[in-house]
Amino acid sequence: MSNFDYDLFVIGAGSGGVRAARMAAGFGAKVAIAEDRYMGGTCVNVGCVPKKLYVYAAEYGKGFEDARGFGWDSGTARFDWSTLRDNKKTEIARLNAIYRRMLDGVGAQLFDGRARIVDAHTVAIGEDRYTAEKLLIATGGWPHIPDFPGNEYAVSSNEIFDLDTFPKRLLIVGGGYIAVEFAGIFNGLGAHTTQLYRGPLFLRGFDVDIRAHAAQEIAKSGVDLRFEVNVRSIESGSAGLSVELTDGTILQADAVLYATGRKANLEDLGLENVNVSVNEQGTIDVDADYRTSEPSVYALGDVIGGMELTPVALAEGMAFARKNFGGLEKHVDYDFIPTAVFCQPNIGTVGFTEDEARAQFKDITLFKSTFKPMKHTMSGRDEKAFVKMIVDSATDRVVGVHMMGPDAGEIMQGIAIAMRAGATKAIFDTTIGIHPTSAEEFVSLREPWQED
Repeated sequence: MSNFDYDLFVIGAGSGGVRAARMAAGFGAKVAIAEDRYMGGTCVNVGCVPKKLYVYAAEYGKGFEDARGFGWDSGTARFDWSTLRDNKKTEIARLNAIYRRMLDGVGAQLFDGRARIVDAHTVAIGEDRYTAEKLLIATGGWPHIPDFPGNEYAVSSNEIFDLDTFPKRLLIVGGGYIAVEFAGIFNGLGAHTTQLYRGPLFLRGFDVDIRAHAAQEIAKSGVDLRFEVNVRSIESGSAGLSVELTDGTILQADAVLYATGRKANLEDLGLENVNVSVNEQGTIDVDADYRTSEPSVYALGDVIGGMELTPVALAEGMAFARKNFGGLEKHVDYDFIPTAVFCQPNIGTVGFTEDEARAQFKDITLFKSTFKPMKHTMSGRDEKAFVKMIVDSATDRVVGVHMMGPDAGEIMQGIAIAMRAGATKAIFDTTIGIHPTSAEEFVSLREPWQED
């Protein structure tokens, strides 16, 4: 008989926390979970889900224009921000309720409130205290806006979905995938969109060719890209926001979105009361089983500083529950995890970048192709797709695949399965393509890329 109130107490009802709680309860554990904001965490409420819905909305704008080349005359399209925003809220509320039902269905106790760690086996929610054999921290990340004069006028990716009025002039600061995605969204919805990045080229960490192609295509779509510049200050006036840049330029905007990074959401969590090590990056140190330096306290998802992806947090939640409550040794394999950037057109990527592959393997062979998607031969849109394959020359194994083009995210899921199975370039070459698709380009790459 346990001396604790629960076998597991999870702090944070996002993707990883809910998955861990549900699976642990399914193995027979007595589980509690606390959430002080919204069910489903970042992904459901202010991340993947609303972002993808807004991407769909933005793509309709291009669709109306492209349709004319195919004989459709749709008249003048008009976008209504409040309809999109409010329908999104309805959908998110539906998903919040589903998460609650899922936890209730396995008998997990849900607490609405901020849980704070009191000691290695105790959490407090307000004045109430609860004990558990194991504590799991799954509080995710939180957007960070740096200090500068007028930073109170900036919004983060949390607030941008629900602005009262549509920003006809939007300034986006940042060069990661979140900034790039929102630039595409608001540009597609009709805002005059400017994106700033302090470095020479955005999407740091992605393959260099994808970064260059993305800059070219995004600029062609109408986004005003400005590299090697930053914000010095923001002032509010009767005409909106006046933004002074480090190059002396003054921009006028209706809203300024800061997407310059996220930090682990560890504030007021009570970590000072336990022996949990937080590293220089501000994330929690864990071992291969997600155990912190405090033996009864575990952490997973964005708070441990790995790949900040919902499917990764889900996999970690499953691995944690199987190990601790199902007696199953199953670790997450972090190799060849695919991901997508839902800019326009999409980016899909899996495996090594060219720079990483050159460092990892003795010799590599590159295959590249740039082409106009079939749709745009009649739409008239000046948009090019790009695909790249990286092969370990010694084994012929495909170790990196990158694409920017229509449905790149959808395509990359299947490519990732092949790569995890160890597919070689020869296997790709003998695979029959689906014609006519952009995806068939991956089984049609024959000539190695020769540097000029």
